[in-house]
Amino acid sequence: MKRILFIALIASIALNSCNSDNAFKVTTDQVGPLTKNTQVDELKTLFSKDSVVDQNSGLSEELNVNAIEIYEKGGEQLLSLMPIKEGTPKTIKTIQIFDARYTTEEGINLNSTFKDITDAYEVSRVETLISSIVIFVDEINAYFTIDRDELPGELKFNMDAKVSTAEIPSDAKIKYFMIGW
Repeated sequence: MKRILFIALIASIALNSCNSDNAFKVTTDQVGPLTKNTQVDELKTLFSKDSVVDQNSGLSEELNVNAIEIYEKGGEQLLSLMPIKEGTPKTIKTIQIFDARYTTEEGINLNSTFKDITDAYEVSRVETLISSIVIFVDEINAYFTIDRDELPGELKFNMDAKVSTAEIPSDAKIKYFMIGW
């Protein structure tokens, strides 16, 4: 009997450690407990230990600002979710990651650099914006924003310049990490 209880205890610990690993796992179709098919009305259950702030009411709905923010009970923001606007049931379209614990299987998170991204994945394309550049990694449905201040010399100030992967310093830091389904 003691042996069965011991085995059950070990199995329980193993399952809990697997679940905690998955709590911050980022894959092509998963961000923590969220998947492509997660419905907006499931969020309070999935994040029952956290705070879910749904801004989809009143003026924000009229202005088409429909972010749903997830905060830890301590107040730190984990995620910002943008639901699909049309259709039923409502699912998540875009996820902005605010917590560095959310990590891809290749170890990429908010503390990573451009070199880390290129070592782990193939960059699909680079979009140049006024104050930043966006690196798309289609392999994991992710895009990473790097501030223009991370770029060298002329590229930092020339808003018309198209930036290529070769021109991005390897130590450029990620400003935003987003997943789009």
